[in-house]
Parts: sequence; structure tokens; C-alpha cells
Amino acid sequence: MTESILTARTFLFVPGHRPDRFAKAAASGADAVLLDLEDAVAPDRKEAARENVRTWLAEGNEAVVRVNAVGTPWHDDDVAAVAGRARAVMLPKAESHGQIEELAHRVPAGTGIVPLLETAIGIVQAVAVCGGPAVVRPAFGSVDLAAQIGVDHRSAEALRHARSALVLAATATGRGAPIDGVTTALDDDALRTDLDHAVTLGFTGKLCIHPDQVRPANAALTPSDREIGWARRVLEVAVDGSVTVADGQMIDRPVVLRARAILARAGEG
Repeated sequence: MTESILTARTFLFVPGHRPDRFAKAAASGADAVLLDLEDAVAPDRKEAARENVRTWLAEGNEAVVRVNAVGTPWHDDDVAAVAGRARAVMLPKAESHGQIEELAHRVPAGTGIVPLLETAIGIVQAVAVCGGPAVVRPAFGSVDLAAQIGVDHRSAEALRHARSALVLAATATGRGAPIDGVTTALDDDALRTDLDHAVTLGFTGKLCIHPDQVRPANAALTPSDREIGWARRVLEVAVDGSVTVADGQMIDRPVVLRARAILARAGEG
């Protein structure tokens, strides 16, 4: 089950208090439905949202669930409601190894954890957070982090360091590549610009807030025919592990590893 989270390109948010949208999200083409009990749900609707999500999962439907953060009045009940039912649990405001460890103890073995790093402390502690038990891959909370540090969340330059820090932390701890934060603008140009930037930095997933974002995000996060062709050629010539040349490029072990990663993302690994 965690393997599907590891390779998922798109995660489509659905507010937990809108069960009428759950099936539509599941049919959207997103790799994962992300049922939200946190920011999208007002305090007076938290209990109803939790029951909606519990019912949906109990009926055999699959979803990742974003619970409320540690220290909120709803966190414990959220975890209890989805433990053993959700494909994975997304923990917002993740800031420490201890938070991940505690959550891992409260969900059954095999349940993945996706920490959402969206605070300055979370980014500074990214290696410790990503190294926590049951972490599959981290996600980036661009909007919340930008608000905290006082920058425009639409600015790629302002958040470049934080994004790169998360990519490095995931790699250093052997976790899957990160999932990029939401694009709040609903026009295609803004989404494509954000996706190009995220892919350049090493992200392989995207948090989506509208079904119309799913198809272009899936396309941008899938290796192109050109990339796949290059990766195949690399593996064809790198048969014995020795340094060689292909397409005018030196081929050694790091290049081979990149080729294998591309083919894995394309479903050929």
C-alpha cells in the first residue's frame, strides 16, 4: 500500500465535510484522493467531517487522510478514526522526529506517514522528520510556510531554498521524493510554471486542489518519451558497470542510477 503512495504523482484534496465530492475525486484520475480534516474544515464541522471520512474508508474506499496537527483538540480523535483504514496519514505542521514516532505507534504497521513540512522549524528539522518511522515521503506546505516567513507563496525564488532542503532531506534519509505544495491559482499557466520548477528541483508529486489540475500535473510528472528513450539507451550501453559513452555523454554509476529512476517513474522499473 505504501508503494502506491511512493509513486503517486497527484494527490487531490477533498474537504472532509463534503462527502458528495469523494466519489468524484476518486474518478478524477488523481493517483491518490486526499481527504482533508484540517484546514478545509471549519471547527464546527470537524466531527461531521471525521465521521464522513470514517464511513467512506469503512466502505472499502481508499484515501490518504490529512488529520489535524499535533496539539489541536481534534488530532487524537482524527488518528483513532482513520488508523487501519487510510492508505496513509498526512501529518500537518510536522516539526520533529518525536511527532512522527508517536504517530507511527498509533497506526498499524504498513500504514504510511506523509509529513507535511510547512513551518520554518519543520524545514530546519527536515532530516529528522523525514527519518521518522513509517515515513514514505514528505510533502511541502508552501502557502503556510510563506505566510510564516512573510513572502509571497507564488514566488519560486523565495521558497527555492526550502524546497531544495526538503528534496535533500528526503534523499538523505532514503525516502521517496517530495510532493510539492498546492498551486492556488487555477489557470493552466500558473500550474505549469509551478510544476516545471518543482520537477527541476527534484519533486515527483503534486498536491492538487481542483480536479482540473490533475491531468496536467500527471503529465508534467511523468517522464517524457525523450527522457525514457535516453534512460533506455543508458542502460543498454552500461552492461558491465564500466564507464562508457552514450549520446556524447560519459556514462558512469550516478548516470545509470538516474536512468533507472526515470524508468521506475515511468513504470518500467
